[in-house]
Amino acid sequence: MNAFHGRILTSDEHPLVTASDVAVRAAGGPAGSAFWTAPSSFPALFCDRNGQKNAYTFLSKAMGTHASSIDAQVTQRIAQKGVGAVFTPADFLDLGSRNAVDLALSRRARAGTLRKLARGLYDTPRTDTVLGSLAPSIDDVANALRDRDSARLQAAGAHAAHLLGLSDQVPVRAVFLTDGRSRTVRLGRRQIVLKHTTPKQMATAGRMSGTVIQALRWLGTRHVTPDTVAALRRRISDADRQQLLLDIRYAPAWIAAVMRSVASSQQV
Repeated sequence: MNAFHGRILTSDEHPLVTASDVAVRAAGGPAGSAFWTAPSSFPALFCDRNGQKNAYTFLSKAMGTHASSIDAQVTQRIAQKGVGAVFTPADFLDLGSRNAVDLALSRRARAGTLRKLARGLYDTPRTDTVLGSLAPSIDDVANALRDRDSARLQAAGAHAAHLLGLSDQVPVRAVFLTDGRSRTVRLGRRQIVLKHTTPKQMATAGRMSGTVIQALRWLGTRHVTPDTVAALRRRISDADRQQLLLDIRYAPAWIAAVMRSVASSQQV
């Protein structure tokens, strides 16, 4: 055991000190105390005074080793995800503290192996020999946000219609309904809008029937034609047709009629 006078760093004061590190105790007080008896195998938590107020000198290189370890693990996981993957710091929190992960991702972004899309949002960009770096998939970005927030998402509006082949236009503003909080993420000239909605609207979230309901809602009854029904029939599977019939109860009456037609051989 090594007894030192000084001060223990907290996880808020140094990004490489995790909550579990601070919890390690040998014989003395909590993080921030004036005296601590540290085990010699864990000296990196302790910093002694070097004569200047609020300035401390690390007693070992263990922190550097810890940082390198997290960097290596983050880099390995990024490689496993493959080119085009979109992720957030939440995908790496099992490897270390949030601050340590943020530092590792920032280093990878500065090195050019990652692209920072927005605050807390990264991807490994796909590249084209002519166009250069390609924009990430809107749905991949939305799914990364969904996983980070443990929320459900449902494509809506023009984006839902585009996914089903009912619109050739790629919307600049892609809207997703969510049971999480509302937010807007800007990716260059495009926007991903997460819009909080009611439980009933989210009842079919993540199912083909949910995308059909939202796409038809965006089209409006006057713009649904026999060609629309035929296009949806070509797009969906037999299992999806069965799900459409089960989810009719969540749709307005006019959309329910279209869903019945899509799921059967009848016309609207």
